[in-house]
Amino acid sequence: MVTKKLRVICRSGGQFETEKDGSLSYRGGDAHAIYVDDQTKLDEFKMEVAEMFNCSISTMSIRYFLPGNRKTLITVSIDKDLERMIKFHVDSITADVFIMMEETFAPSVSNMPTSRSSRTTLSEEVPMRNTITGAEQWENTITGVGQRFSSVQEFRESLRKYAIAHQFAFKYKKNDSHRVTVKCKVEGCPWRIHASRLSITQLICIKKMNPTHSCGGSALTGGHQSSRTWVASIIKEKLKDFPDYKPKDIVNDIKQEYGLQLNYFQAWRAKEIAMEQLQGSHKDAYSQLPSLCDRIMETNPGSLALFTTKEDSSFHRLFISFHASLSGFVQGCRPLLFLNSIPLKSKYQGILLTATAADGDDDVFPVAFAVVDVETNDNWRWFLLQLKSAVSTSCPLTFVADRQKGLQESVSEIFKDSNLGYCLRYLSEELVRDLKGQFFKEVQCIMIEHLYSAASAPKPEDFHTSVESIKSISLEAYDWIMRSEPHNWANSFFQGARYNYMTSNFGELFYSWASDAYELPIKQMVDVMRGNIMELIYTRWANSDHWLTRLTPSMEEKLEKESLKVHSFQVLLTTGSIFEVQGESTEVVDIDRWDCSCKGWQLTGLPCCHAIAVISCIGQSPYDYCSRYFTTESYRLTYAESIQPIPNVGSPIQNDSSQALVTPPTRRPPGRPTKKKVGPQVVMKRQLQCSRCNGLGHNRATCKELL
Repeated sequence: MVTKKLRVICRSGGQFETEKDGSLSYRGGDAHAIYVDDQTKLDEFKMEVAEMFNCSISTMSIRYFLPGNRKTLITVSIDKDLERMIKFHVDSITADVFIMMEETFAPSVSNMPTSRSSRTTLSEEVPMRNTITGAEQWENTITGVGQRFSSVQEFRESLRKYAIAHQFAFKYKKNDSHRVTVKCKVEGCPWRIHASRLSITQLICIKKMNPTHSCGGSALTGGHQSSRTWVASIIKEKLKDFPDYKPKDIVNDIKQEYGLQLNYFQAWRAKEIAMEQLQGSHKDAYSQLPSLCDRIMETNPGSLALFTTKEDSSFHRLFISFHASLSGFVQGCRPLLFLNSIPLKSKYQGILLTATAADGDDDVFPVAFAVVDVETNDNWRWFLLQLKSAVSTSCPLTFVADRQKGLQESVSEIFKDSNLGYCLRYLSEELVRDLKGQFFKEVQCIMIEHLYSAASAPKPEDFHTSVESIKSISLEAYDWIMRSEPHNWANSFFQGARYNYMTSNFGELFYSWASDAYELPIKQMVDVMRGNIMELIYTRWANSDHWLTRLTPSMEEKLEKESLKVHSFQVLLTTGSIFEVQGESTEVVDIDRWDCSCKGWQLTGLPCCHAIAVISCIGQSPYDYCSRYFTTESYRLTYAESIQPIPNVGSPIQNDSSQALVTPPTRRPPGRPTKKKVGPQVVMKRQLQCSRCNGLGHNRATCKELL
């Protein structure tokens, strides 16, 4: 079969412009064409692009538009993204791809050099086209008597820049809304300037100025003339592209560019101000949560968005689940939920609680998330209560989560007839932690391998074989495993349907999103996650539109692998529904109950090789014996609903007395918490004891005992 090639028009060096209808158009730059197909790897594609545009692969970002949609750019970051792009354009001859580089921002946006320790590579790859420093550009911001300014603020800012450019410090003699008098900070220096408002206008005019410095200009060694707000205005543009711009790099860049020496705290506070100007106030974001919840439920009917506060009105908990996620889970996902907790590194910290599912193609499907102040049993219980009220299904659910005290009770109480399976990754970490220091690393790895074998074993005898191997290494490890409630994590004893998922690492999707948005205020962070879920649902829905198979691609592959094992089996036919399959082992298949003695069919939801052998012998199709959750039809139902945009979500709310007041939670102080001592403390002073005579109250040097 000949693979169709797609001609990709790679464009770089231009810029996007927004049209009246909200669509984006690309202007300027260079363009080159490359042919790709579904066998092309992303690294190969990047290398060819890098050669054409003479750029670095490490700083390259590749984006494209979906056919018929010029408003949303899709990012290509892994091989699967490139495959999807090709599938989206299966009916097209060409596709436009936009190559963006991190380096392209700097010379035109800010004259600040990139520091060596910064994550940018501008100073290494793009030569500075403008060697004039920012300070030198300000030498003529003050020209002399008669110069006019639109406001007092403009005059003060110009004066600050002038002083920085000429390397001297000044102090105010008069400073109000209509007049400003300033002199050089060095005593006896005649430099002086006076400006005041012109009558019946807001204009400020310089009335007097002595431009001479008898001190020769006092070189600035500190950041006196550089207010935190001023530094924030200087670094703000760079922070748009590089949120990880570190305070120590800010100190170095301000010193190199403007000759000012800031301390670390000044740079840190300036970054805080700049980030707040770009992203909004962290404190104000909490007060906007009531409005955000209202907007989510108004624009996305059927969603659940609510929050709670403590008695002092400080933030306590926030729960979000969109209708598209709830509907997709009920309509097309297995009744299986993964629970995870993720620490937030934001200004006010907190914990992100998540519930995710597995779609029909074994990808992560986000169902719900919450932000809570701390991870406690009470907060987990509250999260599960909201999840119960949001998920409208009577089907028993299976949960996979960390083994922690209280969660088992909450799941059993809130979700009747449900089961909680322990995450094997957390269980193995707990085993290593409890037996720390007793075994070498190699021995630990062997025990973990046996633990995973025991957990995956479909039959009790196979489970016991694996744990006996651990017993031969360490009786203590064996006893620990047998006390860890194997009925909650071992396949051979587990009562629920966990579809052979042994870990709860599906929360990594939310972890990556939270890592990308950790510096944002809580309202903006929630909206970033909403946007990520919205894009994920649309992309997967569009991707599945090209599928022609009855099952999803990953399930088709698994079924095919099982089918290849069938040729060596012999099926003994009967008149009933129970069959015997002979091969390396003899298994019994009940075709009516979808049951095989190897337990593979029950554990996965797909017919095992023994079942496929029987199904083929009776002239039926294996597809008729696959779980409905693995069909392309169910997958499309999972992503059938879309998340609707929320207009003006970033705009601040108006004061509304009917809205509940929400203040930020109490911030945890930095460093290790101090240990509080309970009760009165009695300090016992150790009494001296002589090492010569063993007497008390003196030492050997003052001992009077005769030798």
